[in-house]
Amino acid sequence: MEQGALIVGRAPGGTRVTFDGDPLRLSPDGLFACGLEWDRTRAATITAKFPDGTTESTSVTPKVRQYDVQHVNGLPQHTVTPDPKQVARIKEEHARLAAARHTDSDHTWFADPFDWPAPGIMSGVFGSYRIDNGKPMSPHMGVDMANGEGTPIHAPTDAVVLLTDDFFLEGGFTLLDHGHGVFTHYMHQSARLVKVGDQVRRGDIIGKIGKTGRATGPHLHWGMNWFQVKLDPSRVTRTPSPPKA
Repeated sequence: MEQGALIVGRAPGGTRVTFDGDPLRLSPDGLFACGLEWDRTRAATITAKFPDGTTESTSVTPKVRQYDVQHVNGLPQHTVTPDPKQVARIKEEHARLAAARHTDSDHTWFADPFDWPAPGIMSGVFGSYRIDNGKPMSPHMGVDMANGEGTPIHAPTDAVVLLTDDFFLEGGFTLLDHGHGVFTHYMHQSARLVKVGDQVRRGDIIGKIGKTGRATGPHLHWGMNWFQVKLDPSRVTRTPSPPKA
């Protein structure tokens, strides 16, 4: 398993499973999920305690990835160097997002293969170190699909809409819950076509590509988390790259 990987497993009924000592939710048929942070280097331990009292542990050492460096110019400067009022707004919005990612629902849609949510040219990759308008920024925690404004965005698999709003940096933003702490998010939308609580099916249109927030042109930023752990959504798709525009 490499850095940024989603781990999906199955254990016999009645088994208790932990990840680095923390208990994981198991579905009635034994499915569980966990993940390796994008920059994790130490081994993770998954331990199963079976109904007969025996235990089994597996050590997962992340394969270290070599991330790109990407220079992005032409961004709206106020999104690169926001003023104090804008910083306060960003902090409030990110606190809302972090709180939403504490949700631990019993859905098991995370175990299904994911489709790419939109066609396009992959213009940004997961984990790249970003230099925005000449300023070093935090790494890019998602993949970007560049395409025309208004291009439909589809649910990559079944989910429940957990959060949707217009954010300062992320622009038109939607967070989908696939269960057991696995979430995907969609940024820079020109239109958000779902509301909180909606259940969406694979292929349903949830929004449209735009260039809202911190963006130079129309594209979809697609990200994935296991709770607060940042994962690479391009590693869970049926194909290695999105359909061509």
